[in-house]
Amino acid sequence: MPTIIEKKVNLAFPLGHHLHCLIAQLPNRLHRETGFSPAEQEQQWEQIHSVLDLVATGAGNLKKLHFLLFPESCLPFSRFDDLLTVVRDRFRPNTVTMIGIEHLALREYRTVLERFRSDNEEALALVDHDIDSGDVLEMPVNWCVLLLKETDGALRVFLEAKSHPFHGEEFIDTYRDLYRGRHFYLLRSRPSCFNFMAIICLDYLYRSLYESNIKQIIDHANTLYFSTRQGLDALFVIQCNPKPDHRAYRDVVCGFYGEYLEDLPGVRETVTIFGNASDETCIDGVPVLHGFGHAAVIINQRHRLLKAQFAEFGTDDYHGAPVCRLRFGSGTRLLYFNLPQHHELDPRSSRIPLKVHSIMTRSSSGDWEKIPATEPAETGWLNDTSSH
Repeated sequence: MPTIIEKKVNLAFPLGHHLHCLIAQLPNRLHRETGFSPAEQEQQWEQIHSVLDLVATGAGNLKKLHFLLFPESCLPFSRFDDLLTVVRDRFRPNTVTMIGIEHLALREYRTVLERFRSDNEEALALVDHDIDSGDVLEMPVNWCVLLLKETDGALRVFLEAKSHPFHGEEFIDTYRDLYRGRHFYLLRSRPSCFNFMAIICLDYLYRSLYESNIKQIIDHANTLYFSTRQGLDALFVIQCNPKPDHRAYRDVVCGFYGEYLEDLPGVRETVTIFGNASDETCIDGVPVLHGFGHAAVIINQRHRLLKAQFAEFGTDDYHGAPVCRLRFGSGTRLLYFNLPQHHELDPRSSRIPLKVHSIMTRSSSGDWEKIPATEPAETGWLNDTSSH
């Protein structure tokens, strides 16, 4: 099982006020080599750069943005330094950018870890242990980067490799195997005391008969809660997933929020954010109909959340799970919303804790335009809150 590495970071988020998140639900056009790489690298970078430019400009209330989430495996590695330059030179302090990078051989991935050794010392040691244990240097690595621009303007760079064994377990040829990452970062921001993690897609599900990634995260968050009275505030899941509503995700969500067998105070108020690629995604030139997209935000059922269905998003309880879910559509969109504060209900009002600020689509000219708000098709309360 991956090791959870705690890192203290200098992020001064506003105290007593909700934070803001933007999911860039962009299309991935990937082709398979040893791993997966963007097929149209310049076009892929152009659409990513358009989002970065929008955030850097801060149009509307994007100046308040704290978290920016891109899909899994979407950034061409050749543009990695360009990404760092934009975030370092143009982004505002106290912003976190999370993005999946095209697959590299473990040899190359280790070089990137070495480059950012100061932030990834423990992760580098875990990779070196694996390299010393066998012939793994040419194994493909599905990885992501977390870029934190701290309060003083310093840029922190954290790397994570996907721990799930990928499709390689379904083949007898080890050439198809994916390197299994050995760590997750738990980033503990000061002075705001906001704790968050980012993992890659199936890492949310992966388990053996005796161990599971998500149970390890829960146990670590519980230990944090009992020792400091702090928990895991947000869990970001970076996806390029054609089955975002698979039953396995619902099962894990039920265990994460349901507290069926034990009390789980460390994750009781965790906001889980699933950011996916859009329905224009193609793998080896083949589109997948009725698959990709549907980014979602999940909170505990104890929160009050209006049940509604709009053209671009809706709310539900994930087919009877003990949660409130905000589920977006499948198209290419920028999804801007707030992360709820930790308290379940505000006794002074009926204020909804989770709000969609704006949804943007890209015009034929390449600009991102806000989609006008529409009236809900139906309304009602997702949960009976009379007992509160």
